[in-house]
Amino acid sequence: MAQEKPLPFQYQFAAGAVAGVSEILTMYPLDVVKTRVQLQQGPGTGGEGYNGMVDCFRKIIKNEGASRLYRGITPPILMEAPKRATKFAANDSWGTFYRGFFGLEKMNQQLSILTGASAGATESFVVVPFELVKIRLQDRASAGKYNGPVDCVMKIVKQEGPLALYNGLESTMWRHVLWNSGYFGVIFQVKELLPKANGKSQQIRNDIVAGSIGGTVGTILNTPMDVVKSRIQNSPKIAGSVPKYNWAWPALGTVMKEEGFSSLYKGFLPKVLRLGPGGGILLVVYTSVMDFFRQWRGDV
Repeated sequence: MAQEKPLPFQYQFAAGAVAGVSEILTMYPLDVVKTRVQLQQGPGTGGEGYNGMVDCFRKIIKNEGASRLYRGITPPILMEAPKRATKFAANDSWGTFYRGFFGLEKMNQQLSILTGASAGATESFVVVPFELVKIRLQDRASAGKYNGPVDCVMKIVKQEGPLALYNGLESTMWRHVLWNSGYFGVIFQVKELLPKANGKSQQIRNDIVAGSIGGTVGTILNTPMDVVKSRIQNSPKIAGSVPKYNWAWPALGTVMKEEGFSSLYKGFLPKVLRLGPGGGILLVVYTSVMDFFRQWRGDV
């Protein structure tokens, strides 16, 4: 991550924003499919149910049109700049803080995991409202309730109160802590194991390999929390009633008890297909933009 020459926050923010938007424009349909499968309670046998990723893709295109694969993309696009910028900027900032706190000159594996977890917790505060609106728009049952992201926000605030926009903060925090600690921790380790890059093409290769493996490990670690986060955020708050899915760990137990352990990995295939390669895209674009800024500033 070029930690030897940290750039000011505004450059980290811009690089993270460009990386995030590039990743989401490429991989978003997989996110729609992932959410649909995660929200489905019980096995998806026939009818309107989904029997997996390919079946979900097919039924969405057949019954709702291909454009539905991009429904709800506005909140993620608006979210990507602050989200990815926060991810990488917070990771760099926490890394600097922890190196100073522990008196270490360079990052190590343990520090990379701690730094990633801290960056994930920081990032979660930024993304929760955007994630909630995205989930509501992606759910097929909500298709007729909202006329776009602004209408969705207004109706949530009016019907459930403004604090409802932060419904699922706890589960989102767990999701991001697990993903970021796995992602940044694995990136560090894989880069240490790969041959040292000589030239731009080898650097891109190393970033793709490290980022893809990191994204895959992060996805394995955080998918159960992602499943319950989707369920929690898709549960409208109704006065006088307690939602079935409310807090992360109890919701985890409810899903496992009612649907089995494998249900905690619903949507795993489209999620890992997105965030595995997506993790590589993120790292390549972020590193390339940061290198461009260093050249432009004359810091190389």
